[in-house]
Amino acid sequence: MNSPSPAPSAAALTLLVVDDHTLFRRGLIALLGQYPGLRVVGEAGDAAEALRLVPVLRPQVILLDNHLPGVRGVDAIQGLREASPASRVLMLTVSEDGQDLAQALRNGAQGYLLKTIEGDLLADAIHRAARGEPVVSVELMGKLVAALQPQGGPLEVHEDVVPPEEDASPLSPREEEVLREIARGASNKEIARTLDIAETTVKIHVQHILRKLGVSSRVQAAVYATDRLR
Repeated sequence: MNSPSPAPSAAALTLLVVDDHTLFRRGLIALLGQYPGLRVVGEAGDAAEALRLVPVLRPQVILLDNHLPGVRGVDAIQGLREASPASRVLMLTVSEDGQDLAQALRNGAQGYLLKTIEGDLLADAIHRAARGEPVVSVELMGKLVAALQPQGGPLEVHEDVVPPEEDASPLSPREEEVLREIARGASNKEIARTLDIAETTVKIHVQHILRKLGVSSRVQAAVYATDRLR
């Protein structure tokens, strides 16, 4: 079912689309073809076919549905990553289930997006995922927080995600502003535009935020923001 599309640019990100609904898959491929920075190099209707294609195509990003025949998407993530370690797996699904979200991230997905996402936002999320940034639909942030709670989620989180000082934030006012934007799912460029500061300054703030909170990813920082910053 592999049907590569013409390459608009040698620098375009390469993608594999995995979805069992042919009409949606073809529509998605047509949509992605409108963005010069993206190139679909293959498509698959189930996890088994995707596992055959990935080692050959080695796409930079795999767009993976969850509700697939046979093996579910969340259960296929580890196999896909083993077949092509450099590929990022980005879930694109209708499932808003918190356990699916938690399991996908635990299994190594770079992000989890709903199929209701707008085309421009999807294209941006793909680029961010390829850069190694975690991307999660804003609508699911509350469920992500619940999944990360020690009493309810399968994800492991360091105890210092929330500092022991209940009433004191270790962050400066500007860092809190940046963190709130991170929790909204904004990229560094979007944060720089919103706060009217340089993108390099945003990167420095993000580094300081992660260090001060004792976390290793923007997703964990977003959990702190959702739970502590009002």
